[in-house]
Amino acid sequence: MDQALNILVARLLAQRFVLRKDPLARRALIDEAFRESLEHRLADCGLQLLENPYAEHIAVALQPQMEEWVFGEGENWLSNNMGLPRDGIALLVVVWALIILPKRERQIARVEVGNEDQSDMFGAEKPIEHGDGVAQGISEDALYADFGKVLGGKMRFATNLGQLSKLGFVVRRNRMIHEGPLLDLMIDYAKLAPRIINGALADILKLTDTKLAPEAELQE
Repeated sequence: MDQALNILVARLLAQRFVLRKDPLARRALIDEAFRESLEHRLADCGLQLLENPYAEHIAVALQPQMEEWVFGEGENWLSNNMGLPRDGIALLVVVWALIILPKRERQIARVEVGNEDQSDMFGAEKPIEHGDGVAQGISEDALYADFGKVLGGKMRFATNLGQLSKLGFVVRRNRMIHEGPLLDLMIDYAKLAPRIINGALADILKLTDTKLAPEAELQE
């Protein structure tokens, strides 16, 4: 078990995320003893496992009590924003809302893209789907047309989108933005989803004294 734990922890640290269908990741999700050992091993280093059944990957993040010790002294870092500027955080929230919210609805209903109006009496018994079947991409051009001006203009939009891609939040293909490995892991769905659903997205995009509204809460 020790060697398997070492390999999985090393891969999580080096690669940042691992597919949940990977043999070692699956073992961590179904083997209670292995999962407990993994969590203890990560906790000894101030880390925690990030996973949820709706995400296609697993990852690691800092434990909340370690964030200030790691990032608290850096002028370019805040404990909850991974170094992204305010307009970058706002873009992340918009992308998250457009991709993850409808994806989660499809996963809960056990339907794929394009079949939302069809009902399946045995749908609840199906495994949760991941990937493009439930997570629909969004057009970069359409996103900029709708939100580009309030997200800092063309240059800032392109720069921030590139940064989101480097951080693993999104994948860009043929001017389409798709869910990245960390998009459904690093943002707390339980906290952000109600705010989005209740209309807080407009507040996030509202300009106040040339600054955008507060950031999303990310898990480092």
